[in-house]
Amino acid sequence: MTFADVILTAFQQLRQNKLRSFFTLLGIIVSVTFLVAVVAIIQGMNSYVSDSLAGAIVGQNTFQVRRTPIQVGLFNDEMMRRVQRRPRITESDARAVIDAVPQAVAISLQSGFPAPTADVRWSTRTLGSVAIFGVTSAYQVVQDYKFASGRPLTDVDVRQRQAVAAIGADVAEKLFENVDPLGKPIRVLTATYTVVGVIEKKGRMLGQSFDGFVLLPITTFESLFGRRRTTTISVKMATAEEVAEGMALADGAMRTAHRLKPGQESDYSIETADALIDFWKNLTRVLFSVIPAIVGIGIVVGGIVIMNIMLMSVGERTREIGVRKALGARSRDIRRQFLVEAIVLASVGGLMGVAAGWGMAQLVALLSPLPAKVTAWSVMLALSLGAGVGVLFGVYPASRAARLDPIAALRQE
Repeated sequence: MTFADVILTAFQQLRQNKLRSFFTLLGIIVSVTFLVAVVAIIQGMNSYVSDSLAGAIVGQNTFQVRRTPIQVGLFNDEMMRRVQRRPRITESDARAVIDAVPQAVAISLQSGFPAPTADVRWSTRTLGSVAIFGVTSAYQVVQDYKFASGRPLTDVDVRQRQAVAAIGADVAEKLFENVDPLGKPIRVLTATYTVVGVIEKKGRMLGQSFDGFVLLPITTFESLFGRRRTTTISVKMATAEEVAEGMALADGAMRTAHRLKPGQESDYSIETADALIDFWKNLTRVLFSVIPAIVGIGIVVGGIVIMNIMLMSVGERTREIGVRKALGARSRDIRRQFLVEAIVLASVGGLMGVAAGWGMAQLVALLSPLPAKVTAWSVMLALSLGAGVGVLFGVYPASRAARLDPIAALRQE
C-alpha cells in the first residue's frame, strides 16, 4: 500500500465507526478546546489590560507616586511589612513633584487608597457601596474624563471647599434613572453635595465598573473622611517618551523631600501603567502554569482510550491482517497502517478541538469586551499534541498487529 492508500484506509475506518470514533476522541477534543480557548481568552485579557484597563486606572502617558505599589498583592509578608512602614504621601510631597516636573500636562492629587465606599442617597433612593474619591481638578485631565453633561470640578471648588460632586455614568443611571442629575443634591454619610457634572462611560472589566464613583474636591473629601490619608500623585506627560524623564525628576524630588541618603531604599513607589500590566501578567502566568497539568491529564486519558480502541480494532480486523500478510504485506506495512490510523484519529480530535476552541474564543469576544483571539502557537501546539498522542499511544497496538501470525490470523473467524 502506498502512503496515500494508508491515509485513505484510516479515514474509511473513521467513517465506518463514526460514533465510536467521536467518543474515542472526546478526551482529546475537550483538552485541546480548553487549551486553545483559555490561551485565547488570557491573551485577550492581557491585550485588554494593556490597551484599556491600565489607561483607565492609571491614565495614558501617566505615572504615579504612591505609598503602596500596584503589585502589592504579590508581595511576601516581609515586603508587606516594609510597605506598611512607609510614610504616607503628603501635600508637601505633591508640591515638590509639581515644582520638579513643570513640563507635565497635569499633576493631580487623589486622597485615600483604597478609596472609601459609602451609600449615596438622592430623594428616596439609595445606591450602596459607591467609591468616593477626593481629587484635585487636574485628576479629571489625567484620567481623560469626558463629561456627558455639566462641568468638571475646578480649582475654585478645591480652594473654597465647595459642596459639589461629579458623578460617574453608573451612579447617574442607577440613582437618578431618567431624571437629569445636574443641580440635584446627593447625600454621602452626613454631608450633602450638589451634582455639577456627569462623566461619560468608561466601561467594565471582569464585572468591575469604572463608572460607579463620586468625585469630590479633595478639601471637601478631607472634611468628610479626615486628612490622615495618604495621597496618590498622578503626573500626565505630553507623550509616552517624556514619561521616563518625568519619573526621574519626580524621584529626585521625592528623595529630597523624604531626606533619603544616596543608596538608601525609597520609601515610596513611582509606577506607570506598565506596573499594572506586569501585575496582571504575573497573575496570568499562574493560570498558564496550571494549563499544562489540566491539558496533560485530558491528553493522557484520551491517549489511553485511543490505545484501547486501536487494540479492539486489531482484534476485530485479525482476519484482514492475515489476508494482507498472505498477499505479501510485511510486518512494517501492517505496523505503519495501524500507526497512521492512530495518528489520523488523534489529529482529527485535535482539529475538532481547535475548531471548538476557536468557537469559544469568538463567543467570548462577542459577549465581552475581551479581544479574545486564537494564537498560531496554541493551534500548532494543539495539533502537535494530537499527532503526538497518536504516535505515543498507537505504537503498541500497531506493533501487536504487526506481530500477528498470518496463518493463525486467517483461521480467525
